[in-house]
Amino acid sequence: MKKRILISVSALLVICVLLSLLQALVIPKYTDNKEGALVSEYYGEVGDHDLIFVGDCEVYESFVPAYLWEKYGISSYVRGSAQQLVWQSYYLLEETLKYETPKAVVFNVMALKYGEPQREAYNRMTLDGMRWSTSKIGAINASMTEEESFVEYVFPLLRFHSRITELTPDDFRYAFRDNKVSHSGYLMQTGIVPQTDFSEGRAEVDYEIDENAWKYLDMMRELCADEGIELILVKAPTNSWMYWWHDEWEAQVDDYAERHGLTYYNFIPLADEMGIDWSTDTYDAGAHLNVYGAEKLTEYFGQILSEKHGLADRRNETELAEAWDARLEKYYEERNK
Repeated sequence: MKKRILISVSALLVICVLLSLLQALVIPKYTDNKEGALVSEYYGEVGDHDLIFVGDCEVYESFVPAYLWEKYGISSYVRGSAQQLVWQSYYLLEETLKYETPKAVVFNVMALKYGEPQREAYNRMTLDGMRWSTSKIGAINASMTEEESFVEYVFPLLRFHSRITELTPDDFRYAFRDNKVSHSGYLMQTGIVPQTDFSEGRAEVDYEIDENAWKYLDMMRELCADEGIELILVKAPTNSWMYWWHDEWEAQVDDYAERHGLTYYNFIPLADEMGIDWSTDTYDAGAHLNVYGAEKLTEYFGQILSEKHGLADRRNETELAEAWDARLEKYYEERNK
């Protein structure tokens, strides 16, 4: 009897190990679409950040923690991801506060245009990289489209099993280790594609920001207040009709910030002041900044953070400075290629 039980348990363990190996192989590795690897990288650099950014591509391609450290000694991390929705930003922040308590959090307001779940592909690029916690469970439940199921997030093998016939060498290479793609959450873009079309964005059917978006911004604001953290709202500079920031949205965010005593910076009208040149500082014709534009924005914002928000210069802290010097070395190694 005992022998049969032992054989059954052993067989079950073997099956579980094989399924785990198979799951590790078929889960997307995002070696081409690097945005999907960003969220999980935070856990390798967790702790001792005075500033955390949350938001979509307008944070992870606009603000450079390594450069912010070099210029102002501010220790920061970007917890950004592709089309990160407001509720995803909230739950990522909630999770972050389980590891550390920054002095300030910066949220990019572009995501407020969305009031309901959008696409599974973008959900996966945010949610799959989170470690399991109540925050991840909350993020999944808030983000799922009608076609998605919770069990497929618990067991990704159920969702991605068909990739078994499409495996690449990278699937084997990175099955059990990460391919690091960012610099403290910043995804570097060195290409230059000048902006030539300066058309304004298309009109929206409805400019009213959805109640669901406001709800999660309220939750983010209250969470920061409870932890003694300053919440700062920003709109990164973009100049493309594809990602147009309408005056109607601007007015609503202005009003929200004023009513709740928050600071809000819209960097779009400040692009000239910070020296951004749309013929050299964008990699996709004005939709997003490349590294040269991101450094200009980071330096400009860093001065504001230092002088107006009291974020300390910590370059005199030996251990922390050594860690950031190593990150700076890797940052410039990629930048100078």
